Amino acid sequence: MAANTCSLAVALRTLFSLLGSFMLALLLYGFFTFGSPFRKEIYTPWMVATLIDFYINVVALAVWVVYKESNWISSILWIILLICLGSIATCAYILLQFLKLSSQESSQDPIYYLLLRNPNKTTAAEPKRKHSFVVTLRSLFGILGVFMLGTIVYTLVTDGSPFRMELLTPWVVVTLVDFYFNVVVLLVWIAYKESSWISAALWIILLICLGSAATSTYIVWQLFQISSQDPAYLILVRHGDRAESKYKGLPNEAT
Repeated sequence: MAANTCSLAVALRTLFSLLGSFMLALLLYGFFTFGSPFRKEIYTPWMVATLIDFYINVVALAVWVVYKESNWISSILWIILLICLGSIATCAYILLQFLKLSSQESSQDPIYYLLLRNPNKTTAAEPKRKHSFVVTLRSLFGILGVFMLGTIVYTLVTDGSPFRMELLTPWVVVTLVDFYFNVVVLLVWIAYKESSWISAALWIILLICLGSAATSTYIVWQLFQISSQDPAYLILVRHGDRAESKYKGLPNEAT
């Protein structure tokens, strides 16, 4: 079992190293070959819709980063990097979190330890709180999901199908690659959380087809699986991991 989880940690580090490196190379190639992406003619209706889709997923990743970081300065810095560099910053952040894991954590459940800020201190055994961010996050991602669906419908009605060759300009392709590299991060999380490969595969298909509308729906659904008084971070881990700390034997880390 330990060998399998160690292999998983190595595989994920390798995956995100490759994705981040490829995206960086593609972005540099785009700048030198296609010129600046900040030109008015680039922003067709479907390009704008793609950017909205992209940044709603960034919101989901940014919420996790804020939870993980111990101070607001580092949180704000990483959010700026996520906004400006997209999946390059996402991959860099995940790799940095992997570097913080001990060999024991990597050998037991690397995704569990990667997701939580301090797994040995923040367990589901914590008492319920009078005030929690659960309701706020339900509202936030509910609104974002509806907004994205509305954007898709509006753009379909006003600009027609997105599956037209003339829409695939170089910077649209770069943006789509960036978008789906961030989606890979979310897919790994969903595959980890779901107890059935059928449900995991269904959600993966929805994320690929509907983007951040599916991301927002999944997050809201997970938030309704816990009480409004529970800490919101409980949605990050699998249901079985909420009941108790499976890894009590590990030394506590500094918050």
